Formats: sequence, structure tokens, C-alpha cells
Amino acid sequence: PMSTTAPVVFDPTPLTEPVDTRGVREWARAHSTSGRRAGASTVVYWVIVAPILAVGALIFMWVLVAMIGMLFNSVSGSGYSDGVSVPTILGYAFFLAVAVGSPILFFRAQRAKRTREYRLTRFATANALTYIPQLKAPALPGMIFGQGHDRVSTNLMRGTAPRFVEFANYTYITGSGKNQSSHRWGYVAVKLDVPLPNIVLDAKGNNSFLGSNLPVALGQQQRLSLEGDFDQHFSLYCPAGYETDALYLFTPDIMARFIDHAAALDVEIVDDWLFLYVGRDAVTIDPATWAWLFATVQALLDKLAQWARWRDERLQTDASASAIGVGAPIPGLAAAAQAAASTVPFAGTAPLTPPLGVAPSGRRLKQGVRWRTTLIVVGVVAVFWLMQSGVMATLLGSFLR
Repeated sequence: PMSTTAPVVFDPTPLTEPVDTRGVREWARAHSTSGRRAGASTVVYWVIVAPILAVGALIFMWVLVAMIGMLFNSVSGSGYSDGVSVPTILGYAFFLAVAVGSPILFFRAQRAKRTREYRLTRFATANALTYIPQLKAPALPGMIFGQGHDRVSTNLMRGTAPRFVEFANYTYITGSGKNQSSHRWGYVAVKLDVPLPNIVLDAKGNNSFLGSNLPVALGQQQRLSLEGDFDQHFSLYCPAGYETDALYLFTPDIMARFIDHAAALDVEIVDDWLFLYVGRDAVTIDPATWAWLFATVQALLDKLAQWARWRDERLQTDASASAIGVGAPIPGLAAAAQAAASTVPFAGTAPLTPPLGVAPSGRRLKQGVRWRTTLIVVGVVAVFWLMQSGVMATLLGSFLR
């Protein structure tokens, strides 16, 4: 679904067909030695696996000898008199299970991880995509990519035709120490032809009673109501003064595409990127998830070409002002004005059509406050304080009298 000249038929077979264990081992060995994860297997073995095996072997031998001794004492009639009881035997059995089970669970988890990556690699090849296991701190402008620390994208799937598309899972951490919280997202990133105003579609279907699930709150004064039943599925936010531009971009046919295919996804347009966000893994080995994502992306790609004709009229005004020394210069406009001036018989003329780009006022939405969440937190704190201070008991006592 990522190519126009030679369409690729969606092929989920690598996600479901039986996997050859030997093939997985050979694939893991080849990718480990090819530099894709150079040295990772050796480090994992000596730092994690080898110590676990050594400690497990020692515990196993110690527990086994102890249990044999206890059973011998019990059979000879001296076990309980020496203080050996059933709970003691169960305790030794627990340590034995841990010693034997820990390495088994570790190796099963590693095998499952290798099998998953093996399937995803073959799935990428079958669907004209490229698989990348991990990318730290992806340089993307979307709202989820500027939050917290330890930011990393995993299981990236990239296509390049007819335009760049990336599917990936993403995590970041907020807070520190005991107050750390891990946040997980799945996303689809689509490269656009031109920079566009920062517009957000907050899907109502994935919100909670606390409000939006987005990582940042947006100022409500930027919310724009659209025609039809679009408002039943999305809350649209656009920068102040860009309402007409939002209506130009979200024509009825494009709104219908978003409702039909992306109503469960949050959407952000920022710079020359379109992002689709989901609050769980986007890259999985579930064929149904991939069928849904591919259909969504294909439906939107068919309509994105008309967005390439959008231009920000404010840049034309700003370019004219800059040409006569009014206002602060905007990066890139001087060169555009000079290039336009060379094609006409007089100098000092701004471009006849606005240059590519977005004026500063439309590049980023203004953030707001989550009033619903704030009021709930304040209410809970107030009730707790009243209960601790005895005021609540006094009020209830007065009411019951």
C-alpha cells in the first residue's frame, strides 16, 4: 500500500505462519554479527545470563542437598525433632523453583523477542517497508516527542513511496526516582508536501472522564467547530486567526475520511508532518491492527495531495513589510523576495504568491489548563483535609442532630 507505480498487496502471512526455530536462530545470529546490534548478545550473556546461571546452579545444588537431607531425616523419624517442618520444606522447594524457573523464563522471553523481531522483519520485506529495531530520541516535532526523558522509538516500520511514512511504538519517562512514570504510545508519521499550521484533532472516543488523553492541554479559545457530525468524533484546535485555513484544509470529503478511518486516533499536523497517535502499540504482530493502519494511511494519502496547494497569505504580507524595513525579518523570506525580484523588471517586489511556510502565529498551538482534572484533584484534597481536621465529623454530627 506504500507504492503508486507497483502497488503492494497487503500480506500479513509472516505474522501468522509457523516459524522455523532454526531460521530464527540463524536470523538472530546474522543480525547480531552484522553490526545491527553489534556486541549486544555478548554483553547480555556475560552481564545477565551467565550470573543467573551461576547463581541458579549454586542455589539448585544447595537446595537439592538440603531437601535430600530433610527427607532422609523425616523417613528415619528424626526430622521434626530437629526442627525441620513442612513450611521449611516448602520454603526450600520455593527457592528450588526460583533457581530452575528464572533461567527458563529468561530464555523464553528472549526467544519470544527474537521471534517477534523475526516476524516483523519478514513482514516489512513482504510489504515494501524497512524494519528498524530501535531509534533513540527521534527528531520529530509532534507533541508526544517533546515530553519527559529517555525517549525512544521501537520496532519502526518505514515506507518511502509515494511519500515517507513511519509506523512505530514510542515510550518516554516523566518524573524521577520513585515518582517516575512510563508513557507508551504508538504513532504513524506521514511527511507532507508543505508546512501547514499546527492543527490537532483530539479524538473523543479515546478520552476518559478526566478529559483528553493527549500529553498537553490546549487552550479552549483555539477550538473550532466544524459542520456535520465531525464534532461528535473530534475536537479540532487551530491557532487563532487560522480558522479559515482549517476550513480550507478540512473539506467535507477529508472530514469524512478522518471519521471513517481515524476516529479512534488522535491527529496532529505540525510543520510538514501529519501524526496519528494511539495510546498503545501501533507496531504489533496482530494482522487486524496492520490492516486497519494500512487502510487508514491509504485513505488519507489519497487526499493529502490537495493540501500541497495551501499557502499562508500572512507570509506574503510579512515579506512585503520586510522588503521596506518594517517588522522583524523572517528566515528565508529575503532569499524568496530576491528570487522573485530577478524575474520582474523592477526591484523590491515581494513574491507574487506566498512562499512555502507558516507565519510564526500559526506554527504552534497555545497550551491551556486541564480544568476538569484540576478541579477533581482540588476536590479530593479538600475532602481529605476536612476529614483529617475533624471538620467533616463536626458537620456530619450537626446534620444528624
